[in-house]
Amino acid sequence: STANAPEDDAPNRYSRTDRTAYSRYSRDANSSGTSIPSNTLEKRIEELERELAKERQENARLVKMAQDKEELIGKLKEEIDLLNR
Repeated sequence: STANAPEDDAPNRYSRTDRTAYSRYSRDANSSGTSIPSNTLEKRIEELERELAKERQENARLVKMAQDKEELIGKLKEEIDLLNR
């Protein structure tokens, strides 16, 4: 689970600077004729960041389950070897 820790930081690491840069970009785009308000884009970005965080948590959970199952398989193989002897 420690291998997934850097991924868990990713939304916090990028969200503020990306949001600021994206907000700046969207304001520039708005002045050149785009009809999407910057606050709508910011809300969408925040929504996607929350969704990304949930997906990363789910991914970490599934990786942990796979590791646990691999560990159990290894233990059961050892037990089978012992019983066969």
